[in-house]
Amino acid sequence: MPAEMQDRPIIAPLPPLDRAAQVIEALASYIDGANLKAGDRLPAERELMAALAVGRSTIREVISHFQALGVMETRKGSGTYLLKPVSTGTIHMPLSLDTTHLRDVLLQTLEVRRGIECEANMVAARRRTLKDLVTIEHRLNEMERVHMSEGTAGPQDLAFHLAIYDATHNPLFKQILEQMRQSFWRFWDKPFDRSDFARRSFPFHRTLFNAIAAQDTEAARRETLKILDVVEEDIKEMSK
Repeated sequence: MPAEMQDRPIIAPLPPLDRAAQVIEALASYIDGANLKAGDRLPAERELMAALAVGRSTIREVISHFQALGVMETRKGSGTYLLKPVSTGTIHMPLSLDTTHLRDVLLQTLEVRRGIECEANMVAARRRTLKDLVTIEHRLNEMERVHMSEGTAGPQDLAFHLAIYDATHNPLFKQILEQMRQSFWRFWDKPFDRSDFARRSFPFHRTLFNAIAAQDTEAARRETLKILDVVEEDIKEMSK
């Protein structure tokens, strides 16, 4: 090599094209352009192979990628369905938790939820509109009705909290917290085979609503912590 070229930077070769990454981008673009919604079925595997000019293994790799993100699911004998909105500009952040030691994992999620949920409820207290309040109170009334008649709130509890997350007008709060709850849907539905799980937290849902209605952020934080403290105490008690 001539001496005058020895000090020049080396030009690195271009990496080979990542077919899977290209297909991920193309499929996301198609879903967005076709305006597919959660619950809609995607084109069959053969159609995707022909349209994108790639092999079966690449298509399956891409579908597995979206399944791991919780965006799609494949139903045997039926096809692949969309679970969440997808576009080329969407970022999906999945949760990955090992539930071998369920008690420890649940307590770890509570540590995270304390920070995120307290902040979400404080933001809801600041930003809630009158329309938000109507929705939240409707969900609360339904939760209280079911609790009084059946002794447990069930899915009405989740509906109440989701309405509060909506009132933040920041979609990340709802997405993150809902995903954390869904990760343990069996636990929250009937934890440790106890339908009365966290029943002692029931009155604090009304006081949380009152704090949000009054736009009292500190009270919203305080009532949120009361609810989560009961949850923590019951997890520890029931998992002894």
